[in-house]
Amino acid sequence: MNTLKVGDQIPDVTVNDEAGNSVRLKDFEGKKLVVFFYPKANTPGCTAEACNLRDHFQELKDQGYELLGVSADSEKKQANFKNKFEFPFPLLADIDKTVIEAFGVWGEKKFMGRVYDGIHRKTFVFNEKGLVERVIDKVKTKDHAAQILEG
Repeated sequence: MNTLKVGDQIPDVTVNDEAGNSVRLKDFEGKKLVVFFYPKANTPGCTAEACNLRDHFQELKDQGYELLGVSADSEKKQANFKNKFEFPFPLLADIDKTVIEAFGVWGEKKFMGRVYDGIHRKTFVFNEKGLVERVIDKVKTKDHAAQILEG
């Protein structure tokens, strides 16, 4: 797994959000951007993480951050997840793993003695120049906004 590191440039990739809109990551240059990866919509940990970001969205916006959530779920699943919990940020439906592989968050995982490939829960914080400023490897799902804001 070759994950983006501090100082790396934001990948020039495009993927649809939950509404079918094309989102190009390079278009966020000039803004501070948080890209958070989660394994699967509507699962307990992913819901806790996204709801925490929703609940602190205004604080993140006040600090100048834009937010993008990413998983390999379909547009329909992402739309259901977003609507159910009223997320104020786009969720990217990266079904072909373009963004996931560009960021290097797809790889071997272990859970309850089972080994499988999947999305690693990681968050990348980009500065206005489109460079990785921070990588959060150990995401606290119930307190994730604080992890981003303390940076």
